[in-house]
Amino acid sequence: MAERRRRVRIGIDTGGTFTDVVAFDEDSGELFTTKTPSTPANPAEGFMTGLDKVLPGAGVEILAVCHGTTVATNQLLEGKIDQIGFLTTEGYEFLLEIARQSVPDGYGNSYFWVKPPRIVPAGLVKTVGGRLDHTGAQLRPFDEDGARTAARWFAEQGIDTIGVCFLHSYANPAHELRMREILAEEHPDAVVSLSCEVLREYREYERAMTTLIDAAVKPRVARYVTSIRQRLGSTPFYIMKSNGGVLSADEVTKQPITTVLSGPAAGALGAALVARTAGFDRVLTLDGGGTSTDVSVVQDGEPTLTTEGSVGAYPSKITMIDVVTVGAGGGSVAWLSREGALKVGPRSAGADPGPLCYRRGGSEPTVTDAHVVLGRIPPHLLGGEVPLDVDAARDGLATLGTKLGLSVPATANGILEISAWNQANALRQITVKRGLDVRDFALVTFGGSGSLLLCRLIDILGLRAVVVPRNPGNLSAFGLLTVDVKNDYVQTYVARHRSLDIDAVRVHFDALTRRAAEALDAEGFPRDQHGYLRSADLRYYGQAFEVRVPVGDLDPDGVVAAFHDAHERVYGYCFRDKPEQQVEWVNLRVTGIGPIRRPTLPVLADGPAATPTFRPVCFHGDEYARTPVYWRDDLSPGATVRGPAVIEEYGSTVPLHPGFSATVDRFGNVVVSR
Repeated sequence: MAERRRRVRIGIDTGGTFTDVVAFDEDSGELFTTKTPSTPANPAEGFMTGLDKVLPGAGVEILAVCHGTTVATNQLLEGKIDQIGFLTTEGYEFLLEIARQSVPDGYGNSYFWVKPPRIVPAGLVKTVGGRLDHTGAQLRPFDEDGARTAARWFAEQGIDTIGVCFLHSYANPAHELRMREILAEEHPDAVVSLSCEVLREYREYERAMTTLIDAAVKPRVARYVTSIRQRLGSTPFYIMKSNGGVLSADEVTKQPITTVLSGPAAGALGAALVARTAGFDRVLTLDGGGTSTDVSVVQDGEPTLTTEGSVGAYPSKITMIDVVTVGAGGGSVAWLSREGALKVGPRSAGADPGPLCYRRGGSEPTVTDAHVVLGRIPPHLLGGEVPLDVDAARDGLATLGTKLGLSVPATANGILEISAWNQANALRQITVKRGLDVRDFALVTFGGSGSLLLCRLIDILGLRAVVVPRNPGNLSAFGLLTVDVKNDYVQTYVARHRSLDIDAVRVHFDALTRRAAEALDAEGFPRDQHGYLRSADLRYYGQAFEVRVPVGDLDPDGVVAAFHDAHERVYGYCFRDKPEQQVEWVNLRVTGIGPIRRPTLPVLADGPAATPTFRPVCFHGDEYARTPVYWRDDLSPGATVRGPAVIEEYGSTVPLHPGFSATVDRFGNVVVSR
């Protein structure tokens, strides 16, 4: 890349095992990719190593760096929450304890389910007098003396992270803003999150939880982002948000809750662009990493969004790409239950110590060990940079197989079969469980381990086809380069459609649009480049949850008609022909968009036929067969490979089982079908 002066944008996605890097040359449109092992103890080290690796030599101008991070995600998944305090309205001190009456699936009934510990124990909850009604009107004045007493108590107890959620502050933030001023005076070292800034939406429990999650991850995210920010100097630095947009690093430290699904969101967006270019508008995405597999739905070229998501045990109401995560990655550990049954995951060996074949101290066999013993992946990763010890993996599988009464190949095949079903069940959660027929979709697989089990997934789910993009191990990093700057703003406004005050709705939308415009101004986008998407959450009167629909030019009857259609699509019925069933408006939303230049996928030129090498591979039973192995870059558009075969590249591998074929399209995607 040092042959001439290059102007590049760089995407860096930090995963549990590898850090993926893609550089996009703004002038030539070229893409450069690389990977480097992640550094879990200090993710910033792997970040900078990857940056140096993709930019050797001088003569490069970095226009911007866009980053997908799992710092907040991992903190929440691992439950590493430091002590935080909670300030709420007097009389609502047990808001978190009461929570919601719903019981998670899989527990049978409430007699056997034990409510998990609260994110803030009751002893660290303080209340303050003062009360607003649902319109924001003050019923009782704010108790400043009580607020000061609470602030001093937190300071004395050494509680330096505090979330504030007062009743109805979505309608009037005055009491929360005054509380922050008092905290600044009485406890200046405190990190504070206000619900009126995190989520200006009704439902006190969800708003409180989202605010407390924001407070909980704020110190760690701030330290991580600041560390990289200092190393990058003046280079513009953006962080991927859960909603499919990016935000400047400075703003992320103020609202870290927006990054809780940063990495998975980038992969879904990259897959959406690849699928749309390849001619598929209804696809499922599967991002297989070292620790987990993330799956999502893309319809009409756009990933599905939700505000009913959660990370680990913590519900969050922020707008996020609808992603389901399962502990089924390359590092997932194979183990025996008390009953002697073989299990795979969710525990992972990660990057350190990693699988047995890494020879870094791992003591249990993993999915990667099973693949390498069967010959489905080469005895090295990243083109030889990471050698794998096949004998160590075989010894570990032999020990496990002895306990099961199985041979080494049968044990390895069993591990991969369980892992494939784990991934298939995740895909069913986002399709069948939500009223979608999985057979109507193609699947886009990416990530280092995402394509290893695609043939079994076709069989299990009856998929139309599987698309493996070019450089699939780096697709999440590529997705970071396809992302606009996005900011979401919401205002609760509950009103029945028949008595809707359209002027009041316009006032709220105008206020939300001004906030979005100011944020885009701060990001450096001129006004003529701003884009705004308006939507609203509607429901039938008496329902507990809403359906989001676009608003456009604010034709109220048209919005309600769109709601009827959306409700029927999601739930299978609607009350379009029953005017006695009233429709209720609940939340108004505006998304501000600052556009960036997206890379385009080049059309590849034809080339000579590829010549394979051969190695023994086992696809079923105990038998190894001499199997052709193709280097992916040697496969030209139109080339077809029939299984059994293996297609390898720098960051990923596609084992092609007997009875399957793979065709390369004009963009270099490998399309696999039975």
